[in-house]
Amino acid sequence: MVEYLKSAPGLAPQSAGDTADTVQIMLARLKEGGEQAVRDYAAKLDGWDGDIVVTPDQVEQASLHVPDPLKAEIRYAHDNIRRFAEAQRASAMDFETELRPGLIAGQRQIPLNAAGCYVPGGRYAHIASALMTITTARAAGVPNITACSPPRAGQGVHPAILYAMSLAGADRILAVGGVQGVAAMAFGLFGAPEADILVGPGNQFVAEAKRQLFGPVGIDMFAGPTDSLVIADATADALTVAWDLVGQAEHGYNSPVWLVLDDADLAAQVLAHIPGCIAELPEPNRSSAQAAWDALGEVILCADREEMAQVADRYAPEHLHVQAADLDWWRTRLNAYGSLFLGANTTVAFGDKASGPNHVLPTSGAARYTGGLSVHKYLKTVTWQRVEDEALPALARATATISRAEGMEGHARTADIRLERLNSPVRAVGNG
Repeated sequence: MVEYLKSAPGLAPQSAGDTADTVQIMLARLKEGGEQAVRDYAAKLDGWDGDIVVTPDQVEQASLHVPDPLKAEIRYAHDNIRRFAEAQRASAMDFETELRPGLIAGQRQIPLNAAGCYVPGGRYAHIASALMTITTARAAGVPNITACSPPRAGQGVHPAILYAMSLAGADRILAVGGVQGVAAMAFGLFGAPEADILVGPGNQFVAEAKRQLFGPVGIDMFAGPTDSLVIADATADALTVAWDLVGQAEHGYNSPVWLVLDDADLAAQVLAHIPGCIAELPEPNRSSAQAAWDALGEVILCADREEMAQVADRYAPEHLHVQAADLDWWRTRLNAYGSLFLGANTTVAFGDKASGPNHVLPTSGAARYTGGLSVHKYLKTVTWQRVEDEALPALARATATISRAEGMEGHARTADIRLERLNSPVRAVGNG
């Protein structure tokens, strides 16, 4: 039976109405005002009145301010992410099959024409997000990739973000963030083609802008605050588990972290370590982690591993980390997560930054029905078909019969005329 050793009181009720209204007004103004409206919002909201389009020379100059050791680690992460994305692309295959003699069908994987990649750069410089979104689009074969990130007043886009964007293969880089950055990519401003898809994490205004633009433009997913769940048994190290929870809670006050285990002693040890781990963080990380743990952190004691798996599937976390024996059992049993991290040697931070699989993942339980960002998000799986004479009689009869049963006489006639043409003496002679 499930027992909550620490339950989550939750956050104070908040209305999303103000955010939605603000974004709706902004998008309308940006649609009408175009590039000038983007510049106006950049000056007002980010204190940025410099160039919006970042030139290759500017990227090169910014890269000089990135320490060589950091560049080396960015290249290491990029190589892992690229290799994984290329392996994904190889798994997305075109095929052709003959369903019946003369009835041939198939599918093609066609890259989207243009992608818009949003890279956060406010409180934290999200270097890894540039690698995750742009590299994956490039591996998918997208020919036009625009990336944007919010500039800092008087400084511009963070130099390491610019370096990562360029390394990952962005065709153009825009020094603009927020709703105005999303709109610039969606509407095809500053020389970019209109984006077919908008991807990448962001704050609530960025997420809302993507939500409102969705339809005419594709998006990776509806994103909420990041969340993580750790499964642990008696083999787990309590301090490691505590740090894995705190390390994800530092994302922000609204980032849930959950611990699911079957050992009460381990639970008590983890709970004892949490305050000390939080206290070691610098500000503002410490306050963020404390607020998230107090309001949203949970510790759930279960009877056995099957009950633990059931709880994890119900929560459908963005990140699911298993620190328990028999990892193969967990890998095949668990069914609802954005990305799975197996074993004590693994940590969610590896996936967040450098290990290879994408870190843009479904939140707020959306892992029940979707996965994260991958090359597949940048591909259209389309189908085709061709009918030879030998397949035509049976196919035409079935189509006409079903169409008339549905009351769709025009559909039936398009099948009839082909059957009549096939049986026409003139066509028969011509085919001989």
